[in-house]
Amino acid sequence: MKRTVLPLLAITAAAALGSAIAAPISYRLPPEVAAFRPGPNLDVVKNNCTACHSADYVNTQPPMKNKKEFWQAEVTKMIKVYGAPIEDADIGKIVDYLAAAY
Repeated sequence: MKRTVLPLLAITAAAALGSAIAAPISYRLPPEVAAFRPGPNLDVVKNNCTACHSADYVNTQPPMKNKKEFWQAEVTKMIKVYGAPIEDADIGKIVDYLAAAY
């Protein structure tokens, strides 16, 4: 019986100690320093893209010659690879805004 109780006590003590040590950590995000540029369909971009991306992230994208093709590929990647829940009706609006604004 002692062989059964001791391992159970050890597991219980380890679990209690682990939960006491694993207290939640809070942290403060730095303030956002960039803003999305004004333009048509900005509301659609904010509603769809800001769940994962900040304006800072969009501003870091490299300049490109074929802006519309680039942004179409990026939006398609967000949907197909990362599972972004973007409605079909919003895809063109997002691409047009990003190609014009960036």
